[in-house]
Amino acid sequence: MRAIVIDDERLARKELITLLNQLESVDVVGEAVNVDDAKDKIEQLNPDVIFLDIQMPEKTGFELLEELDNVPHVIFTTAYDEYALKAFQVNALDYLLKPIEPKRLEEAITKLQGKIDGYTKSEESLSVHSQKKLTLEDQVFVKDGDRCWFVRLSNVRLFESDGNYIKVYFDNFKPMIHKSLNALDERLDEKSFFRASRKHIINLGWVEGIEPWFNGGLVVTLRGGDRIEVSRRQAARFKEMMSL
Repeated sequence: MRAIVIDDERLARKELITLLNQLESVDVVGEAVNVDDAKDKIEQLNPDVIFLDIQMPEKTGFELLEELDNVPHVIFTTAYDEYALKAFQVNALDYLLKPIEPKRLEEAITKLQGKIDGYTKSEESLSVHSQKKLTLEDQVFVKDGDRCWFVRLSNVRLFESDGNYIKVYFDNFKPMIHKSLNALDERLDEKSFFRASRKHIINLGWVEGIEPWFNGGLVVTLRGGDRIEVSRRQAARFKEMMSL
């Protein structure tokens, strides 16, 4: 697996890279010293996992995750116990307390390898061939106050524009991210997500019912009960995509 180590402390980076280089399953493809550096490295190198320090100057590890369109697997590294609980709250793959013990690192890598192996070959193929688009197998990081989530896009049923933010519908949650719906629409795989109107993007896998609406439009019912209007302008394209 391809890994990037992100930490503002040079010694901490070097120590972790030395430990990772002793593991046959890990290939350290890069390192970064802050959030901006990390964003560039992640976009260029497309890692499977990032080892992410939480507290860094100017911007934190959580702020980095908020700025990424597609979030790789994350293993937090921290010297502060107070952040460990927060790492669990964001449903991170794992967290490592500094100084990092080789055995704990191996456990984290084994856990990650099991998660990666759990993907089917078709899912892996889809991800490889759609790197420029966000597929159902990709995950995003969503933060709402002190609560944070890593959300797989297959679990997101609806995106709703709300001013300069987007409301993300998954499970019983509707947190907001600071992005535009137009920008998100350009990144999403059109085979899985459909721009129903200026305000909504729906996950086609969550469509449960379709019915005619005023002026040639449609109303789509999603699993869970959300009812979304498909504009007349988009209705014909939606019927074509759904083979109606």
